[in-house]
Amino acid sequence: MVSVRDICEAFFSLEEKYNLNYQEIQGCFAWQLIRMHLYYDITRKTQMFGAPQQKSLSLLDKVNSFLPFFKNSLLHNPFTGKYNKDILIFDHSRKVIFNDEYCDIYSNFLVDFLSDDYSFEVLESPYLNHHFTQKQDYISYTDAIQLGSYIHKKLNKIEFSQSEKELILKVQNELESIFNIELNIPWMLTTHILNFQYDYKKYIELFKKRNPKIVFVVVAYENHPIVAAAKHLGIEVIELQHGTITDYHLGYSYPEKTRLNGEIPYFPDKILSFGDYWLNEDTCPIIRENVIPIGFSYFESQSKDFIGIEAIDNQILFISQGVIGRYLSKLAVEFAKTQKDLKIIYKLHPGEYATWRENYPELAEVSSSHNFEVIDNSEVPLYKLLAESNYQVGAFSTAIYEGLMFNCKTFILDVPGVEYLNDLIEKGYVFKIRDADDLNDNLDEFKPAVYDKNFFFKNFDKGLLKRVVDNG
Repeated sequence: MVSVRDICEAFFSLEEKYNLNYQEIQGCFAWQLIRMHLYYDITRKTQMFGAPQQKSLSLLDKVNSFLPFFKNSLLHNPFTGKYNKDILIFDHSRKVIFNDEYCDIYSNFLVDFLSDDYSFEVLESPYLNHHFTQKQDYISYTDAIQLGSYIHKKLNKIEFSQSEKELILKVQNELESIFNIELNIPWMLTTHILNFQYDYKKYIELFKKRNPKIVFVVVAYENHPIVAAAKHLGIEVIELQHGTITDYHLGYSYPEKTRLNGEIPYFPDKILSFGDYWLNEDTCPIIRENVIPIGFSYFESQSKDFIGIEAIDNQILFISQGVIGRYLSKLAVEFAKTQKDLKIIYKLHPGEYATWRENYPELAEVSSSHNFEVIDNSEVPLYKLLAESNYQVGAFSTAIYEGLMFNCKTFILDVPGVEYLNDLIEKGYVFKIRDADDLNDNLDEFKPAVYDKNFFFKNFDKGLLKRVVDNG
């Protein structure tokens, strides 16, 4: 089976061979625009990962949500008003309920910090074509830019030059040969280049209008036009960490052979990380001093009520993810067949809530057992489940690292993507298992190595954040 390592190494080799990270196509560094999307396309076509399981939007959903795009473009347009802002924040589109209201858990701490002493604006994009946060004076919507980009893409097309066609064809042929699949890189490039061309111009216009000194962004690798526009104007771009970062995460991993003079186009100037653990100097294209461990305020706030509670000796928590759910659900069911004294909790990812009974029929069958519970809602806090469980089993979710903070004895299923946690496995913090028998044999035998919890998630460092903002 194809592995994450296989895909990443193929990308790194092609980037070195053809200097892909610095090849301009249609006036932009186009490989940067499709790098992650092409990775996901290959994982799907090689059947390495399953679909994320998130319920797709129906045609009626799309029609009903199109009108709000027009409404939001008029009423919450980021271009209206003549004013400057010190700081612009492009938050994560997915919101969760925190302190009884929807917010972005990765940038909410920043809003609280800036509220008293700095002028700022949050630029919010829709999630599943909706906005969930309560309207605030400091929030504008990016719907107008997305709507304009959609129209631009429909009305325009791209004609690649002969040299561009030859390069694209070489890369496509090599990847198709390596993985024995069919790709359509020209179509992918066309879509993303057209989006980039429109969005880049609009963000240049917006930044000139607001004149910020810092732009904060969550998930920079999905927001290249924002990063590119800000850097073009000499505005510092700082990314807020939103999940695990490893040597095989193509949003962040650029080994030395893929770089020229260290710098990668459209990469942020700095990253505010959860702790000192994240980002490896060998693969990160920015210097270590610009990876600043600020802490994870959401985890700190939400976990404090559960850190001290006593774990239930016989409870084991399975942490699912849509892309590997088919593997983990089968493991949990097989393990349950031999375990009558353990209480098994199977926590679904929010993207799996609506479809898990159809996608995991074996899980639906066993969910009525007295010692097996499937949790398909967010009413019970994940941190409570982690605190109550002596054991956790999963793949490469950020929750695995959070479970380590609660002293969970951790088992990682050997599935595609296990490479993300190689470092934890090699250090002996977690144990890699092949199947249910392997889990059963090592449940008590495995003795985790001692680790520094603050290395993963340090307490929020307000003083350090102030120095970052003031020196921006």
